[in-house]
Amino acid sequence: MSDTHEIRISGFERPAVCGGEQAVLDACLREGLWLPHSCTQGTCGSCKMRVVSGEVDHRGSSEHALTAEERAAGIALACQASPRTALLLEPVEPVPDDDRERHPLRDFTGTVTALDDIAREIRRIVVELDEPMGFHAGQYAEIAVPGSGLTRQYSMANPPWEPRNLEFHVRRTPGGVATDGWMFTSLRVGDRVELTGPLGDFGLRRQEEPAILIGGGTGLAPLKSIARDALEHDLVPELHLYHGGRTEADLYDGEFFRALAAEDPRFRYRPCLSEQEWSGAVGLVTDVVVADFPSCRGMSAYLCGPPAMIEAGTKALKRRRMAPRRIHRERFLDASHRGV
Repeated sequence: MSDTHEIRISGFERPAVCGGEQAVLDACLREGLWLPHSCTQGTCGSCKMRVVSGEVDHRGSSEHALTAEERAAGIALACQASPRTALLLEPVEPVPDDDRERHPLRDFTGTVTALDDIAREIRRIVVELDEPMGFHAGQYAEIAVPGSGLTRQYSMANPPWEPRNLEFHVRRTPGGVATDGWMFTSLRVGDRVELTGPLGDFGLRRQEEPAILIGGGTGLAPLKSIARDALEHDLVPELHLYHGGRTEADLYDGEFFRALAAEDPRFRYRPCLSEQEWSGAVGLVTDVVVADFPSCRGMSAYLCGPPAMIEAGTKALKRRRMAPRRIHRERFLDASHRGV
């Protein structure tokens, strides 16, 4: 059996070549064939493909994201499945037809240039790459954890026009291989790191309606990149950023966003706390949004943070008459959901 197989995707003129142990999604993205995807860990299901012809190995695909009925119907998760034969595939979800440049997936190396504690259990890590990584605001990279064979995903917080100096916001996970085992203990400025990117499709495209950005914890990272990019390129008429934490110790970059709001009348920054009285907004971040907007009809929203916040925010925005198709989500999960 050949070690590589040709993969053809319905709607694309040229094929990709995929190794027998390589994920279909990885091979396609490296060839510049962009497919819908989000988590790349087999949990969200956004990369489902219909196997028109050929055979795949489903590998680590869980029944939570890919049911037995779906497998029997010829559906596979592109981020998990690898080819056993040549394949002809068809995306289950339509590939968005827009004019954005798609950046191929690549491997990078870089040097840690900044390592700062910016909030309770949150660290800012800046990596200067040996060569630039093209990406869209809202995308993420996978950072290799030395000596473990594992990777962890972190969104770029810097704007796309800074392609060599990537900023990441990392929350410590007790007992975490990447955080307790490395980033919060032995990692030092000057250390070399390996990473792969860009990945994901979270992001704001040019639109005529106002947008609401809602972040919980380090969910602020991609929203910072999105806000800077949207204002720089006049992508929205108004931009409202909400950042939620339990106490003031959980908030960060407030000075940066207050300065941005003072400079640009299109931008509004609204931090809020759920467990501490202070001079600012008090309550769950999604409740504060609902209180500020009697109606969200005609608006769009971009939510990033823990699954519970995403679920609550989605329900709240729908109650305020926001169209479901205008609610964009990026769930932040630690690695405990994968058992590694």
